[in-house]
Amino acid sequence: MGLKRIISRRNFLGRMTATAAGAAIAPSIIPGSALGRGGAEAPSERIALGIIGTGDHGVNRNIKRFLPEPDAQIVAVCDVDRSRRLNAKRMIEERYAEKIPAGVYKGCDDYNDFREIIARDDIDAVMVATPDHWHVIPSVMAAEAGKDVMCEKPLSLTVQEGRILSDAVKKNRRVFQTATENRSDENYHRMMELVRNGRIGKVHTIRVDLPTGHSFQEASFEECPVPEGFDYNMWLGQAPEAPYCPARCHWNFRWVFDYSGGMLTDWGAHMIDLAQWGNDTEYTGPVEIEGKGEFPKEGLFNTATQFRIECKYAKGVTMIIRSKSPALRFEGTEGWIANHGWRAPLEASDPKILQEKIGPDETHLYTCPEGEQRNFLDCVKSRKLCYAPAEIGHRTITIAHLGNISMLLGRKLRWNPETERCLDDLPANWLLSRPMREPWKL
Repeated sequence: MGLKRIISRRNFLGRMTATAAGAAIAPSIIPGSALGRGGAEAPSERIALGIIGTGDHGVNRNIKRFLPEPDAQIVAVCDVDRSRRLNAKRMIEERYAEKIPAGVYKGCDDYNDFREIIARDDIDAVMVATPDHWHVIPSVMAAEAGKDVMCEKPLSLTVQEGRILSDAVKKNRRVFQTATENRSDENYHRMMELVRNGRIGKVHTIRVDLPTGHSFQEASFEECPVPEGFDYNMWLGQAPEAPYCPARCHWNFRWVFDYSGGMLTDWGAHMIDLAQWGNDTEYTGPVEIEGKGEFPKEGLFNTATQFRIECKYAKGVTMIIRSKSPALRFEGTEGWIANHGWRAPLEASDPKILQEKIGPDETHLYTCPEGEQRNFLDCVKSRKLCYAPAEIGHRTITIAHLGNISMLLGRKLRWNPETERCLDDLPANWLLSRPMREPWKL
């Protein structure tokens, strides 16, 4: 791939090639003595993790969740914002210092460049918790280096990126988890099993409601010098060159098309995934997508603030995605089941539906009540598929990307989920990918 040709600093290419060539299917292990089990000769099953991205989700949704796991150890962190990565490093070292005897624990390394984590042959797996435009490149490189990967949602910035990532994971036989978290939730899991087992009859309509507008974290839109310790050029990465302003980066990147896709990709990665799961279409997608939306007329933020997208599946189901507030509803020939609010209690056309038991010979959907991180670690050891592998994450966010493309072009798209191309629509197909700023390539 093109990525391999550009990694020259500190001999990344040679080290990555050697790592990939010698990578075993199972993870490496950390000796028991390194974990405060002095004198223990039996090896630990603890998985060595590198965290790429130490912002809000990197720390609060991932580092804090991995730290208590007895079979994992975070050995390195990376972020282009020095203050963020050093805060994460400090938090990790303080936690492990409580569990590992002094003189045994070697600390947590920190890096500005994610390639240094990927080049380490003592790291088994990486957690990618970067802004959206930085999800695929590190994930592909990690997979090619023989590492397992957990990556924050949304999986990709474009349809083409998602396809490349899913194919790379399969080719390199890596374990991959798309961090969507809701598949562990009891309410959603229960809803999907009831729907998949016909408790509301044959599904004909799915209603997916997402938040509206832009969830803005206060920051200046004025161009100003880049703060000390922030590698802004690396933060931009593949995205077009642009002047620095605080409102462009960190949380607010979600509302700029160069880095993300707005609420439709941010929340859609959660709720569309659930809709696909309940519809039993998680490895395919709709055949028609038509969206209408409202976009800011000026300013930095340019993703849709209001939208309504109608998707039609080959088997006759219609999915309607609206900007409103988080909610999910399945309507069938014999009733409906829904919830209003993220992870809210279930409602149904007949309360008896919610009391139905799923029999031993019926469909029991794969989940992990302990969460996505626990599921990932279990699968790293077992080599089984995670509950949200790369292909499922790709298919989910493809629908959101197509919704944005339909709204931007102002017309219905006819989609072939097998070839992943729009029928007779060259401009729409152009928008399935984007040019990357040198030297980054896929």
